[in-house]
Amino acid sequence: MHTNAKIAPLKGVRVLELGNFIAAPTAGRMLADFGAEVIKVERPGTGDELRSWRLHPGSTTSMLFHTINRNKKSITLDLRTEEGRDAVRALAADCDVILENFRPGTIERWGIGPDVLDEINPGIVIGRISAFGQTGPLSSRPGFAAVAEAMGGFRNLVGDPDRAPVRVGVSIGDSIAGVYAAYGVMMAMFQREQRRGAGLGPAPLEERVIDVALNEAMFSMMESLIPDYQAHGVVRERVGGRMEGIAPTNAYVCADGKSVVIAGNADAIFVRFMGIIGRDDLAGDPGLATNNLRWVRRDELDAAIGAWTATLPADEVLDILDDAGVPSGPIYTAEDISESPQYAARDMIQKFDVADGEQTVEGVGFPGIVPVLGGASLPIRTLAPQLGQDTEAVLAAYASLAPREQLDDNRTQLDDNSKVETR
Repeated sequence: MHTNAKIAPLKGVRVLELGNFIAAPTAGRMLADFGAEVIKVERPGTGDELRSWRLHPGSTTSMLFHTINRNKKSITLDLRTEEGRDAVRALAADCDVILENFRPGTIERWGIGPDVLDEINPGIVIGRISAFGQTGPLSSRPGFAAVAEAMGGFRNLVGDPDRAPVRVGVSIGDSIAGVYAAYGVMMAMFQREQRRGAGLGPAPLEERVIDVALNEAMFSMMESLIPDYQAHGVVRERVGGRMEGIAPTNAYVCADGKSVVIAGNADAIFVRFMGIIGRDDLAGDPGLATNNLRWVRRDELDAAIGAWTATLPADEVLDILDDAGVPSGPIYTAEDISESPQYAARDMIQKFDVADGEQTVEGVGFPGIVPVLGGASLPIRTLAPQLGQDTEAVLAAYASLAPREQLDDNRTQLDDNSKVETR
């Protein structure tokens, strides 16, 4: 049993998640990780499409779905029917937060838009994630993270300059949007508590509708891309494994074929670094004294560093650099992370037996909870729920769709079903 298992700062917060795929469910996961009760609404029959993404032979639910929808409950409602929408309205009356990532205007057409929800539950916080936001000329357009990453300026900077832009290997746009949505929800809830403490009513609805656009979430990560362009006419371009205007920093191949990342770009570190690789001439060169100067001669520096790393195995390169205080590290694979004592020491890989279709896969590691509270990751309470497993109990407990005498029993059952320990 983890010593920090009882840390749950969001215990008592109830969230209704109307989201599919990655963005809104990431926001729901972050709230659930820290104790919020997150009720995930899925389509009857098929559920969230993420359940079937990256399925492997013999599997019925993807590990991706388990990862993003841990610590949640699942109910099935058909939001295309009045019965399903009635259930959402009933549940909203007993929730603190609604999360959704439908195309703008969809929940309004269904009669469960912000105005309706606020009338049912004054003060409710509504987190909305869409491709381009709830307003503006592009708001009605559909779009996934791939499009948002491109239109946010991110894709143009990823890859080598002599090739077409590439995509990173994860849905980074969705995930960053989910983080922003969770942050926005917490901000609104903090404001709500401040107003309550001051004897004030709920903030205006427009301050409680968290409007996250995928393209803007990516754009916000682009540092000084726009100021550099508008102030100085600088158009940033792809630079491969480097970082624009910073040198030397790159990945370098070692004698054993492995690559390491070295960031020897701070002025004092650069001098020390050049001494280590036997290039005192570069260490003392006034033409390399600052980052701007080193960037101009980045090819020369990378060639010198690469010539040194090519003579030693990766482990020896990293040991030498670590002893000298030069920031460096290996490029981890899934196997490396799985075996890392650093990740293990902070409970960042937590193991579960996964019943999946006709088989049970034992001891599957899942990424821990970030940020750390109490010295190590909080324990994951449950993996993703089975489709609709909590429908009857949740509707009975919170939507007043069952006899009142069943409420306490159902709520106790929900609490009991949420308790699980990691192995």
